Amino acid sequence: MSAPSMAATLAASLPAPSAAPAPAAPTYEAIPPSMSTAIDVEAEIPLTCVQLDALVVSKIIQHSQDAPAASAHGLLLGLDLEGTLEVSNSFSLPNHTSDDDEKVSKSLVRYQTSMLRSLREVQGDDNVVGFYQATSLGAFYNQSLIDTQAIHQERLRHGGVVVVHDLSQTARGTASFRAFKLTPSFMDIYKKSNFSASSLVHRRLTFSSILEEVPLRIRTNPLLSSFLSGLAAPSATSPYTSAHLGSPATSAIPPSYSVLDLGNSGLARNLEHVAESIDNYRTEEGNVAYASRQIAREKLRLETHLAKRREENAQRVSQGLNPLPEEDVSRTFKIPPDPSRLESLLLLGQLDAYAKTLESTAGLGLAKMYAAKAGHAT
Repeated sequence: MSAPSMAATLAASLPAPSAAPAPAAPTYEAIPPSMSTAIDVEAEIPLTCVQLDALVVSKIIQHSQDAPAASAHGLLLGLDLEGTLEVSNSFSLPNHTSDDDEKVSKSLVRYQTSMLRSLREVQGDDNVVGFYQATSLGAFYNQSLIDTQAIHQERLRHGGVVVVHDLSQTARGTASFRAFKLTPSFMDIYKKSNFSASSLVHRRLTFSSILEEVPLRIRTNPLLSSFLSGLAAPSATSPYTSAHLGSPATSAIPPSYSVLDLGNSGLARNLEHVAESIDNYRTEEGNVAYASRQIAREKLRLETHLAKRREENAQRVSQGLNPLPEEDVSRTFKIPPDPSRLESLLLLGQLDAYAKTLESTAGLGLAKMYAAKAGHAT
């Protein structure tokens, strides 16, 4: 028996969707019309925006920097109001490296249940609205993320979202946060587990239509904004310090000169990932082609058998004999199902993300080099 995956573990910890109650006379007061847009009981208002609290942003960044090799992931907590998914808190999930997957899954379930119970006891937000995942170089297409998000969209209000944090962008001084959810067309195919080529063509599904991006904004309260402004503002000068003698004023946050860095060390690593993605895609295409040839051979054997049986029956009828009874050919000829193209789609998504990151990084580096050359010439 195979061990449960991380997606199955998250599904076990999430609340099961409650069945619709039988029609009965309501015993509660109706929601006033003035509050019907704010209190979306039936989740009828479509999700239009994701709002991250500054506390959540700092937690995700800290966890992503501490976790090894972009393996940071955790749950998002909050509430959806008037079409805006307000994420007010989050907590990280442990990253186990044990070989006993079943023990790890049970431990993860206990940890999530304990965390949600503790938040509930201190009157904190304990409503799961999605999860976050750290990534590098913008490549986040993988089977685990798709499976987890699919479970969330079946069990959570408005389907929940996945927030992707790019570590490579943060290292260059730009914090990158993007919110996604699975498209309805992909969810239809995912529920049927039919990722054959004909099904993808019929749905017009490509790697770019697996996920749809949801607008995301970051909210900071006035107290935090004033604190950051105070850190960035120059310190007051004193007649007893060297600043009074003409030295420049300083601030609590030193200036960053990372934008002036002309190094291109990240380009080599990006090119390696691009080459690796191409090799993985060619390998997967080779596996799909082999499976397709196997299916074609089995179908040819079946058609040859049926044609031979029809010819024998025609001869027996011409001789005045009864035709041979029809047999169940499915027991004799095992035709495998069409190979899944989901892995190919995910690999194409990875390759596209690496290529776009390479384009932006190389373009910015080239502009910096030309600017440096022009400044040196003058």
